[in-house]
Amino acid sequence: MPVNTHDGDARRPPFHAAAARRLREALGMTPAHVAYGIWAAYGIQLQPATVASWERGESSPTEAELTALAGALWCAPAELLGTPGTLRQYRLALGLAPADLALRIGMDQAAYQRLEGGGPWRGTERQAAALAEVLRLPLPALVRFTGQEERLAELLTSAATTRWQGFVRPVGKLAPLPKELLQDVLQQLHEEYHATMAASLSWTGGDAPDESGRAGRDFLDGIVAEFWRRTGEAEPPR
Repeated sequence: MPVNTHDGDARRPPFHAAAARRLREALGMTPAHVAYGIWAAYGIQLQPATVASWERGESSPTEAELTALAGALWCAPAELLGTPGTLRQYRLALGLAPADLALRIGMDQAAYQRLEGGGPWRGTERQAAALAEVLRLPLPALVRFTGQEERLAELLTSAATTRWQGFVRPVGKLAPLPKELLQDVLQQLHEEYHATMAASLSWTGGDAPDESGRAGRDFLDGIVAEFWRRTGEAEPPR
């Protein structure tokens, strides 16, 4: 499974140690062959022991080393990573440098790097569409990276607790899915929320509003994930 570097350096990408070893062995290479390939093609000098350490999960490569390792193993960087969860991980999975990605989506490199570092989204709708296309982002990831997840949660909460019909269009602006699908899912969430509230009251004889409130809050806390699941857009577990 993916591991982080042993020294906790947040700039090192998550690394799939077992995959690196499996790919090397499938090519009939030794760690020394890999180290030589990295040096010959990328000019990065490594000891074979370093490659072996990566494969044991004792340490992990830097971003540049990961790209070089993928080249030496004749694989895509994505094969050496776990399931992407951050914007940076999606970029690394495609082997793109920050400058290259910023250029392809029409964004200033410094602005993009601030975004990747956790800064707020300041881009345009066109840049968001380009980001999704270039990085092949699932819709939930795009909503998250462009800072719209909180707004989506607010809309879904209102749809579940009030009249859901009035929220089909605003939800669709954030999550451009077929109207019929959105209508079905919002109606389901609305009905399930009210059924949860009613059931929690019946369990307590109708005299424990705190219990029904807690059940309702629990449902609403997970409403974004449930929305993605019901629309078939849920991201794979990370």
